[in-house]
Amino acid sequence: MAGKIRIKLVRSTIGRKPEQRKTVKALGLGKLNSVVEKEVNPSILGMVKTVSHLVEVEEI
Repeated sequence: MAGKIRIKLVRSTIGRKPEQRKTVKALGLGKLNSVVEKEVNPSILGMVKTVSHLVEVEEI
């Protein structure tokens, strides 16, 4: 799986564990509904898996 993914923050980080908040910020997501495009690699996929309940992921 090579290429890019689009990650959108769809649920708030309010009340979440600090590790999850830091992961969302490290992905480059700030406010609700913010979107980033990232290259697919194991570290990004791991971060997405950690906060999968807060984000939507789309392959582009």
